[in-house]
Amino acid sequence: MVLLLSACAAAGVTGAQSVGNSTTLDGTVVDVTGAVVVGATVKIHNPVSGLDRSALTDTSGQFNFANVPFNPYHLTVSARGFSPYAQDVELRSVVPVNVTITLQAVVEATTITVHEEAGDLVETDSTFHSDVDKNLLDRLPMPAESSGLSAAVTAATPGVSSDSNNMMHGLGDHAENTISVDEQANSDQSSRTFSNQIPSNSIQSMEVIAGAPPAEFGGKTSLVVKVSTRSGQGVTTPTGSLTASYGSFGTTNTSFDLAYGGQNWGNFIAISGTDGGRFLDAPEFAVMHDKGNVENFFDRVDYQIATGNTIHLDLAWTRSWFQTPQTFDNLNLGVLDPFGNPVPPMVQRSQIKTFNVAPSWTRLLNPKAVFTLGGFVRRDDYHYYPSSDPFADLGPSNLQREPSASTARSPMPGSIPVWHMFAVLTT
Repeated sequence: MVLLLSACAAAGVTGAQSVGNSTTLDGTVVDVTGAVVVGATVKIHNPVSGLDRSALTDTSGQFNFANVPFNPYHLTVSARGFSPYAQDVELRSVVPVNVTITLQAVVEATTITVHEEAGDLVETDSTFHSDVDKNLLDRLPMPAESSGLSAAVTAATPGVSSDSNNMMHGLGDHAENTISVDEQANSDQSSRTFSNQIPSNSIQSMEVIAGAPPAEFGGKTSLVVKVSTRSGQGVTTPTGSLTASYGSFGTTNTSFDLAYGGQNWGNFIAISGTDGGRFLDAPEFAVMHDKGNVENFFDRVDYQIATGNTIHLDLAWTRSWFQTPQTFDNLNLGVLDPFGNPVPPMVQRSQIKTFNVAPSWTRLLNPKAVFTLGGFVRRDDYHYYPSSDPFADLGPSNLQREPSASTARSPMPGSIPVWHMFAVLTT
């Protein structure tokens, strides 16, 4: 068990909270007399990450944007009979931010000055990082849902590359990578061959720190990926998507996601699957014995008990099954066992089952401090299945050795159970 306690500087006022690398922005739109403005269009935009959201003020003149990634944003307001309004808003903490916007009535003579937006949002964060929003994730090619997160990181982050089987490498050792999903840290070597990842269609945004990580991430020296998942809170009309594709090597991809909820609760579900004849990176030009499939399930539940008091739950389950690719040597052509019998080709296989349960509770202590308490249980259950013939896995005859009596021919399981609890105080 690990107990974490930290503090950092931020500012904000009461409202609903988010978790991970996101927060809540809400406010009220009024006129110069203090009367609320109903039906005003409020928009936020970041030209770097590409995030664009809009909302209408309700009968109380209020608006709300939940699960907004940390970043600076352009905020604009427009309403019939009022002059346009614009300001920049900095979101840097899970402490929610509340603004009050006063609109001026339109006068007969109006002067409009147009400014170039691109490049005018300057970040003061000293760490070298990249911001990736869902708008970009939707346009990136994903080789498989079992490694969609690392594929997005390598495609969108300068200085990060991938090797075989889509393992990501930052400016250092890949064993020094950390993936933080809604404040839950995972330092396993996540790739198709070791540990399954959450589906890419469950990601709302990512901040990828490719330079020297801040001290809050401990002794990591390579790459930190801070992930915020999608939420259904505030999605009063059920919204979702269903996609399917077919490609080379008989690869089929199917994904489904659905978000629904209300002002005080929300649920987001993502389900996906991939099946194909080239699951891992084959070492030969001809693909031999390289089939595989993966099934993903992710569910995020948010519920606001009262103002400033929220519970959150992440649930995830993934299963992947794949063959170990063969080389020409693995075909064992002309190889005989010690008894003079022909050795069949290698037929090794692997299976990984991963589940994750991560509840958390967030309490707003005062307008400038929020307390988060959470825990998680995660398990990677890996099973290796060798060839049925013990001599098939020994390679060419000059490398073969008589197997010992303890050589196992049954599945070889390996699991990594993890149970953590964390507490974060942000002021």
